[in-house]
Amino acid sequence: MSPTGPAASDFPALSAQGHVTFLGAGPGDPGLLTLRAVEALASADVLVAEPDVLGVVRCHARASVSTPELTVVDAQSAAAGVPVLRDAANLVMEAVRGGRRVVRAVAGDPGLDGNAGAEMLACAAAGIPFEVVPGVANVVGVPAYAGVPLRDAQGADVRFVDARTASDRCWSEVGASDATAVVSTTLDAVAAAAGELVSAGRKPDTPLTVTVAGTTTRQRTWTATLGTIAQVLKQAKVLPSPEGHRPVIAVVGERSSAAQRDQLAWFESKPLFGWKVLVPRTKEQAASLSDQLRSYGAVPHEVPTIAVEPPRTPQQMERAVKGLVTGRYEWIAFTSVNAVKAVREKFEEYGLDARAFAGIKVAAVGEQTAAALVDFGVKPDLVPSGEQSAAGLLEDWPPYDPVFDPIDRVFLPRADIATETLVAGLIELGWEVDDVTAYRTVRASPPPSDTREAIKGGGFDAVLFTSSSTVRNLVGIAGKPHNVTVIACIGPATAKTAEEHGLRVDVLSPEPSVHKLAEALAEFGARRREAAKEAGDPVTRPSERRPGARRRRTTT
Repeated sequence: MSPTGPAASDFPALSAQGHVTFLGAGPGDPGLLTLRAVEALASADVLVAEPDVLGVVRCHARASVSTPELTVVDAQSAAAGVPVLRDAANLVMEAVRGGRRVVRAVAGDPGLDGNAGAEMLACAAAGIPFEVVPGVANVVGVPAYAGVPLRDAQGADVRFVDARTASDRCWSEVGASDATAVVSTTLDAVAAAAGELVSAGRKPDTPLTVTVAGTTTRQRTWTATLGTIAQVLKQAKVLPSPEGHRPVIAVVGERSSAAQRDQLAWFESKPLFGWKVLVPRTKEQAASLSDQLRSYGAVPHEVPTIAVEPPRTPQQMERAVKGLVTGRYEWIAFTSVNAVKAVREKFEEYGLDARAFAGIKVAAVGEQTAAALVDFGVKPDLVPSGEQSAAGLLEDWPPYDPVFDPIDRVFLPRADIATETLVAGLIELGWEVDDVTAYRTVRASPPPSDTREAIKGGGFDAVLFTSSSTVRNLVGIAGKPHNVTVIACIGPATAKTAEEHGLRVDVLSPEPSVHKLAEALAEFGARRREAAKEAGDPVTRPSERRPGARRRRTTT
């Protein structure tokens, strides 16, 4: 059998130093990439991938990696007037010239999904060295995320069928057996595939699950039988739909029974599954919070409401940093990650490192601030044992003692809008305080118009407010969130500000910690999900409620 790609003679100038990695990107969840895949991406000079795969793998490649456009042309796109561009095999062959390392990323697994085999044959014929990095195949990963095990302790015969290319003989063999059938098809062709199996001998009451957008937070799964799937999709208002061409994985067999899936559907049962959550913080601060929200099944949307800028007059900050080195201070107190960042940048500007903190006691408010210091190479001497706030820090701060403290001065690098609570408390304890503006916080630019419309129109399921300023700034740059949106606040002061802006607070964090806030929202979502199931109602997201629906205040 000859390869479908170009012949070796078409590329006479190919360098023997070039190399191609055929890489499986998995079904869609970026977390399913293998360690070997991440290594290969990190060393790639050229990355060739379809648009839906590129989003999964691009973040692991170097900023300088080349990503030539790949357009997959089929009958539908050709009819729509899409220009015919170079195919993947040609792109790979051209990119490997000059000794470059090429990664060809495909959805699922290179050996089971797509047509990577033909491209491998073209490389082999041209004498180009290549390797294959397996990925989680769609037909394996999607059922696992849908809560449908393909085998059990008793074992089972599993058949994989691609409905687009399956022959009559294939349908007859699968239909005549009692094997678990995993069918790759499209949403509008599911009923036809079910009909083929029934015609071939499968009973109409054989259980069936259909999963679209598997392993992503857009995943949806329907449970039916071969005989009822068309009706189920119609009643769910899934079909007819312009999106009927979307690929799905259908699993046919007893392991798809509704009773079993209800117990095993771990992914779609996450407390915030599919929730679109607005995270109004600076981009650096939002990263870890967004990761935590994703672990609960949410889709975080980061909207910066605060921009951090250097102080207008840097001389005060420069004098204070020099004072650290010359022994002017007994203590330095950090109340935010931004304060750590500001001091660290000054250190790097002067060619200093963490060793300049030798002999100076360091205090930090909050776990993230302490973590930023540790990353800098500084272990805090004092972190509040109770409330992670200025008040909590003051409760543990020792009073000035001239016998034990040779120096009575504290360096306090802070924002230009910081409150005076900490300064007043330290002075009351007998300390002199250099309250220095290390950075300024300014209102960020408004988000794009579609984001503003989603905020005001109820497109978000929840919004997390981590300070009073995030409330004021978000309302100022984007408008007030819709009344169906769940409002979660980090503490009483932030909640009060939200209420002053006409917002109803649904979730209140038990501690002033962004991670506890996300955890509290997840607990709220879990209770909401259980209440719907106990009432026999479908589990919906807050944004799917009718506008103006009555809402109850719930705190945790």
